Amino acid sequence: QAQLVEYGGGLVQAGGPLRLSCAASGITLDVYTLGWFRQAPGKEREGVSCISRSSASAYYTNSVKGRFTISRDSAKNTFYLQMNSLKPEDTAIYYCAVAPRDLISDYECLTRVDRYRYWGQGTQVAVSS
Repeated sequence: QAQLVEYGGGLVQAGGPLRLSCAASGITLDVYTLGWFRQAPGKEREGVSCISRSSASAYYTNSVKGRFTISRDSAKNTFYLQMNSLKPEDTAIYYCAVAPRDLISDYECLTRVDRYRYWGQGTQVAVSS
């Protein structure tokens, strides 16, 4: 049975870093597109970042470009979201998710949540000003 578990959320001051991890079991991440999404109170879930199966393409929503980096570690069957220069508006529950097909456009990768088959339970990130 496939399972994704997120780690690394917490409370951080504005300007600080956090690294989120998403550990997979029951599936091999190498054959999936990997994504990070977030949902702030009162807002819709939005795509934050995603990386194609080959890791050749990575996409970011405009508000995090230059601050966040997505990566994967095949040996650990885990992927990450390194978040730097955090802002209060980054406060949200962050979810990792995987899609069984290669999502090769930013539109498909960041907005088509229906393409993602497995989701983590979410981890809270809170950024204080």
